[in-house]
Amino acid sequence: MSLAPPLPVECRRVVVDEVTLGRRVTELAAALDATYGGQDVRLVTVLRGGVFFLADLCRAMRSDVRLDFMAVSPYVPGRGGAVRVTKDLDDDVTGAHVVLVEDVVDTGLTVNYVLGLLKARGAASVEVCALLDKPARRIAEVPLSFIGFELGEAFLVGYGLDLNGRFRNLPYIAEVAEEVVFGGRTS
Repeated sequence: MSLAPPLPVECRRVVVDEVTLGRRVTELAAALDATYGGQDVRLVTVLRGGVFFLADLCRAMRSDVRLDFMAVSPYVPGRGGAVRVTKDLDDDVTGAHVVLVEDVVDTGLTVNYVLGLLKARGAASVEVCALLDKPARRIAEVPLSFIGFELGEAFLVGYGLDLNGRFRNLPYIAEVAEEVVFGGRTS
């Protein structure tokens, strides 16, 4: 067992520890294997946060899968602007079963946009596998077929989630102290 780094001072508490994360990722991989075993499956994630979850998820799967990546400028409530692709997929998804692997689904607006794009490209099916679901923040309803954990509205870091580019490498998920997020030090 690895030794987790200490909780950064910006964080209040660990919400999901490393062992619990690993166990749940293995369970999600088994569910994906049961659903897609033997089919042409593409795991797609949106850079950057989803990379950690995608890497562990695909290593835990027994099915033969292909990986691809997108980058999008996310919709940010209150700041205007629309979601747009900044790095597109490398491979054609026509006829493939696509699983959009998301680190966190909160408003649902970015996921909704990406789902529409993947469906329009002729994928045989498109499902979402989200490590974290934050339904209290949902603006656009999106179907989540595979969910790791349902959590509240707290700002979280670790396991790919960041605060201004920091803390992605934490092997656990931690809650950031509210005064750090909203106290003017994160602008």
